[in-house]
Amino acid sequence: MPAQSAIRTVIDTNVVFEGLTKQGGACGLIVDAWRAELFRPFVSNALAYEYADVLSRMLSLERWQRIQPVLGKLLEQTEFVVVYFSWRPSSPDPGDEHVIDCAMNAGATVITSNTRDFQTAKQTLGLRVLTPVEFAKQLANF
Repeated sequence: MPAQSAIRTVIDTNVVFEGLTKQGGACGLIVDAWRAELFRPFVSNALAYEYADVLSRMLSLERWQRIQPVLGKLLEQTEFVVVYFSWRPSSPDPGDEHVIDCAMNAGATVITSNTRDFQTAKQTLGLRVLTPVEFAKQLANF
């Protein structure tokens, strides 16, 4: 793996969804960088299931069938994290708790389009949170 693979990240579902369904933009660059192994992504079982659940519900069956193998390849390039400890509640959105748990257990930075829901974890736990644009700029500097 390239040197940049040392960048430990947890990619929130909103970034994966946008990166796989829209052309261009920071989220698309992040998915491309993920495929090129330019950073080290981590997921928990709950987060991997959420990726598939959201994509399968939000897309037409035909589009989901085209994207499903791409998601599978991304997950093959991902390190799975066992969540041994939970810091709940750390977000006003209960759906983000598993993202926080995954990142804290992996010692990773969360990449999300919705930084607002991660402010408490950022302040109380020291969780590092970046927007897709901030992370894409960081990747470009390597």
